[in-house]
Amino acid sequence: MPASIQMVNVLGPRDEFLDILERELAADIHVRGNEVTFTGEAADVARAADVLTELITIVRTGQGLTADAVERVIGMTGNPDAPHPAEVLTQDILSSRGRTIRPKTLNQKRYVDAIDAHTVVFGIGPAGTGKTYLAMAKAVQALQAKEVNRIILTRPAIEAGERLGFLPGTLSDKIDPYLRPLYDALHDMVDADSVPKLLTAGTIEVAPLAYMRGRTLNDAFIILDEAQNTSMEQMKMFLTRLGFNSKMVVTGDVTQVDLPGGQKSGLREVQGILDGVPDIAFCQLTNHDVVRHRLVGRIVAAYDRYEAGEPGRPHREGRR
Repeated sequence: MPASIQMVNVLGPRDEFLDILERELAADIHVRGNEVTFTGEAADVARAADVLTELITIVRTGQGLTADAVERVIGMTGNPDAPHPAEVLTQDILSSRGRTIRPKTLNQKRYVDAIDAHTVVFGIGPAGTGKTYLAMAKAVQALQAKEVNRIILTRPAIEAGERLGFLPGTLSDKIDPYLRPLYDALHDMVDADSVPKLLTAGTIEVAPLAYMRGRTLNDAFIILDEAQNTSMEQMKMFLTRLGFNSKMVVTGDVTQVDLPGGQKSGLREVQGILDGVPDIAFCQLTNHDVVRHRLVGRIVAAYDRYEAGEPGRPHREGRR
């Protein structure tokens, strides 16, 4: 261990991170003073050394480690074709309210990089994989850098089988709760006092997808959330709103379609339609990219096994 690095920063308070390393790595770990040694099979020792090197690199950047980050480093280490875990976990997107938004998995980094490199990006994956959250962080970053003049956040007006027309209240009463997740994410990224001003000025617009019809959206960062609930016609309508100097990010989970009557999902069909079109990227995220509570990833994985006809597998206590 380098003398400049405090052991507690790498092994964790009360050896919390060391416990994870001992549980998840095949090599035996021995700690004496500021020295860490590994014993075991050559491949296991090499992997353990790589993990420790990545953890030290992250600490050197000034970014503190968490138990979740340690587990993610272990999961990413050993893939020769992938970037170093430290490179993934220290890529800053946006800093707000004393916290920094970063990708937490390799697929999230690929998704963020695709947004930088392409005009239209599709982020497809289950709940909790950061699809919309990271897209919104990139949108706020682009607005702050004056790369765009406005942010437009939209959703199709179908949710879990309910249509807005059947909900009580005025149109505003119906729309606001439905769009609440977008507002909540926005408040994480923009000073709370600024949000009403940005909304009033039209710099940030949050609206149902139907409000996009007939418009051309120039100089904007546009995000379509819950896109699995767009029809084929709605998806085409949305994509053709793209104007000059704009970016579009389309997010959704093709396993959670709420469209009535067996109607085809625009998100399910669009990849076959647009596959190979230049400047469009499709990014797939999986249950391994879930960054909510660890249990969410296990729930998603369990449902994936159920839908694939596989028998359930109980999780060992303490394993992640």
